[in-house]
Amino acid sequence: MIFLLLLGVPAGLGHFYLWRRLVVDTTRPGTLGRRIGTFAVAGAFVLLMSALVVTRRVPPEYGKFFAWPGFVWLALLFYLAIALGVAEVPRRLLLRRATTAPVAVGTGAEPVEPVEVVPDPGRRLFISRSVAIGSGIAAGSVVGYGMTQALGAPQLLTVPVALDKLQPSLSGFRIAVVSDIHLGPLLGRSHTERIVRMINEQEADLVAIVGDLVDGTVAELGEAAAPLRDLVSRHGSFFVTGNHEYFSGHEQWISELDRLGVNPLRNEGLTVAGGIELVGVNDVTGRSYGDGPDFGRAFAGRDRANPVVLLAHQPVQVADASSHGVDLQLSGHTHGGQMVPFNFVVPVQQPSVAGLSKVDDTWLYVSRGAGFWGPPVRVGAPPDITLIELKSAG
Repeated sequence: MIFLLLLGVPAGLGHFYLWRRLVVDTTRPGTLGRRIGTFAVAGAFVLLMSALVVTRRVPPEYGKFFAWPGFVWLALLFYLAIALGVAEVPRRLLLRRATTAPVAVGTGAEPVEPVEVVPDPGRRLFISRSVAIGSGIAAGSVVGYGMTQALGAPQLLTVPVALDKLQPSLSGFRIAVVSDIHLGPLLGRSHTERIVRMINEQEADLVAIVGDLVDGTVAELGEAAAPLRDLVSRHGSFFVTGNHEYFSGHEQWISELDRLGVNPLRNEGLTVAGGIELVGVNDVTGRSYGDGPDFGRAFAGRDRANPVVLLAHQPVQVADASSHGVDLQLSGHTHGGQMVPFNFVVPVQQPSVAGLSKVDDTWLYVSRGAGFWGPPVRVGAPPDITLIELKSAG
């Protein structure tokens, strides 16, 4: 209910705004066009809410019929509201000028009667319709472009990171990092197969999946996740929970990933390649499920002479990581903002939107993720798979 209120109330206000600008302002009262437009906006709101509710209650093979139109419309609604909002000032200026003024004539010394300014309905309709059409074209173009980005192959990035404690013999050790795959009603087995193929082509030393793999249960999405068994690397594949795993039955997914040969790290660590401490902690959402992060347990028995690489879904966990002497934290969660201008909102909650940064003495790398949540749209935040190449600073 809280989730629906948080999205439903803004969505309802957004639809009301669109109804005013796209229907009321562009049609005459009582016309068939206004009735059709009103029905269309109301139907779009119902479609969006159905996508939010139904996709959580039915298997993905049925949920996709609600998810595709509903979530694409959510993106259109968002960018239409932005386009119309940007157009408000010029629209109002143009409407103010869209008046007719009868010419008053005075004779001799007689005073001229004040002129009554009368709105020109035809010109006002023309301006409102022009703004509506222009906003629709702009929003549609942005969403269309964003869909090609979201549904296309992830970018393959290579990011070198120098670690002071890394043995020179391990310089060049490569970790393939992927996050936020978000298997669900819109992304299935073919999405996983492409990710696995791209990672395997890089011949990485280690694969790290840093949370938000799924949006659904093992029964619903086990087949979609199955290609993960084909991941190949010299030192194995590892996984930590994201917030969406807890919404999807995290215990089932931990067991399923273990069965697929992807090793879950649940507040624990191990030494890899004879000189790198690999540690994984649960997502902070796990606290509500009795399965939260435990840094003390995770770091127990680790050799602090070796560099510590931490897998943690949310970048905000870097505060704890830094206090425990982590050299490099690998995270996801933010999607890089997914759709501009959300990239400007992410810093309110997280210390980094995407890419490599440093918090105290800890390097933090945040992947934009290989999938998407909600709208199948990415604007200004293309999906990625990253090869972290460790370098010896000595």
